[in-house]
Amino acid sequence: MLNPVDFSGRPFHFVGIGGIGMSAIAYILAKQGFTVSGSDISSNRITQKLQALDVQIFQGHHADNIDLANAPQVVCSTAINQQNPEFQVALANGLPILHRSDLLAALIEQFQAISVAGTHGKTTTSSLVGFLLLKAGLDPSIIIGGEVSAWQGNARLGQGKYLVAEADESDGTLVKFLSHIGIITNIELDHPDHYHSLEQVVEIFQAFAKRCEIVVGCIDCQTVKEFIHSDITYSLSDPTADYMVSEVSYTPSDTQALVIERGKALGKISVGLLGKHNLSNVLAAIAVARYVGVEWQAIVDALPDFVGASRRFEIKGVQNGITFVDDYAHHPSEIIATLASARQQNTTSRVVAIFQPHRYSRTHRFLAEFSHSFTDADVVIVTDIYAASEPNDGKISGLQVSEAIASVQDQVHYLPTLKDVQAFLVQNLQSGDLAVFLGAGNLNQAITPTIQELTH
Repeated sequence: MLNPVDFSGRPFHFVGIGGIGMSAIAYILAKQGFTVSGSDISSNRITQKLQALDVQIFQGHHADNIDLANAPQVVCSTAINQQNPEFQVALANGLPILHRSDLLAALIEQFQAISVAGTHGKTTTSSLVGFLLLKAGLDPSIIIGGEVSAWQGNARLGQGKYLVAEADESDGTLVKFLSHIGIITNIELDHPDHYHSLEQVVEIFQAFAKRCEIVVGCIDCQTVKEFIHSDITYSLSDPTADYMVSEVSYTPSDTQALVIERGKALGKISVGLLGKHNLSNVLAAIAVARYVGVEWQAIVDALPDFVGASRRFEIKGVQNGITFVDDYAHHPSEIIATLASARQQNTTSRVVAIFQPHRYSRTHRFLAEFSHSFTDADVVIVTDIYAASEPNDGKISGLQVSEAIASVQDQVHYLPTLKDVQAFLVQNLQSGDLAVFLGAGNLNQAITPTIQELTH
């Protein structure tokens, strides 16, 4: 059941406004002229950007952050505990309490929405769709889970009729979205804290698909092919798909392919994204762009300029001949795809994978899969598990993850803390190495200090 959102002028207060998903919605509302405030544990680049739009930002969560005189609508995400003092004040005073997804669903209904769903590839695919529509002059609005340089952030308010939004399945809320076009990139079990089985995940995606006028599905994913009715299909290899590719060339700097639309060759593309998974994401974006009427030449011209979203194989620096890459991959399938791209880019030197497991539930559920996910790495470093607010039930540890990987390959090191990681890398990285930091937690905080120490 959707909680009603009041767009008549009543203020909004976001609890946890600095998060990548919350801040995007706060940005759109502020740009639309609403009074917006919010709180978070600490200030960051995103909250500073919101402050520049006259959003009032409070540091820390406190009861008096909520202006009861103006009775705002209080917005929370799944990450906010109900014991949070601001949540408690809202509850005690009868203020409307909205889940982030309620607001996103309400915004989606203001536009012809293009909602991008799937276990993996959502941020890159939604960024690509938004980028192609922007370059084609369709002036889209955009709400995604990553920062993109083309619109300097994770959100954009345009004047066009389309909204490109990332639809997250982690807590099941994507069933709230009533979309014009829905993309489903793939379906896997990734959130065992919320779902007990793949069947439950499939049911959520089926419910999402039923609320989309047009479904664009990747039939390289057997689960999508079998359980989702797609109006438009895409594939890297299945000749029955509406969109497919041939003459594919993966180089260390780009991916090139001939795109085929319903059996007819459209022409060649070149994009600076690496790996099969990214070519699949590109194909999804092309399918959507073509459906909304973007000319082929506009797509061809735009793709070489796309540089991707932050934390998606993002090169953070090169020092002493060592390249440092930050990647959000935290599921076995994502790690395999990311390291395959790394190997493709670094064929003659070492790929050093630094992995921070994310959530106890996920790590425990996929331990066997994680053990086989690092075959494209020459050296693997494993840290302690990033809890992401989960309690430690004692069933799994970073040491156990490292031991599982070490049972399959050599050169595996368990380094519990970020300081341990930094010290090891400074002593052991070599010129030519590609150091790939993998995880959805705070592992990337070790990158800059490592680079700085290597300069001395």
